[in-house]
Amino acid sequence: MTKKTRTSRALALMAAGVVVTLATGARAGDDQTITVFKSPWCGCCEVWTDAAKDAGFEVKIEDMEDLSAIKKQAGVPEDMQACHTAVIGGDRKYVVEGHVPLEAIRKMMSERPDIRGIAVPGMPQGSLGMGFDPKAKYTVFTLGEKASDKPMPYMTMGE
Repeated sequence: MTKKTRTSRALALMAAGVVVTLATGARAGDDQTITVFKSPWCGCCEVWTDAAKDAGFEVKIEDMEDLSAIKKQAGVPEDMQACHTAVIGGDRKYVVEGHVPLEAIRKMMSERPDIRGIAVPGMPQGSLGMGFDPKAKYTVFTLGEKASDKPMPYMTMGE
């Protein structure tokens, strides 16, 4: 598959509701399916996806060389970007940007907040996929419903 075909396919998935449709309610089984858009060469993304699989999530991987179009479509602000972008949910889709801890994903899926998703910007040392250390301190941020909403702290890890 060519780079252009992979990007077109990924954008089609996004347009089909992966991010655009943020309606309320979801089918219970879909809450365990995470579609991860990542570079095929990123080892830390592999560690993160393997941990999600081991924790009981169904993980679908979309390898891409350039994730900029996906991040733009998902509305991930530049200062919140990390090495991979994921989407989870049934009828209600959420963006999961970067090395977000699985407990933050579970919390979001149980609470169903009116946000676009959650993010761990950059690649914090000690986060899941980056030499996991449960005592590592970093913040998980919300991505507001509107692209103009300022990211806000959601959880602080390591406290």
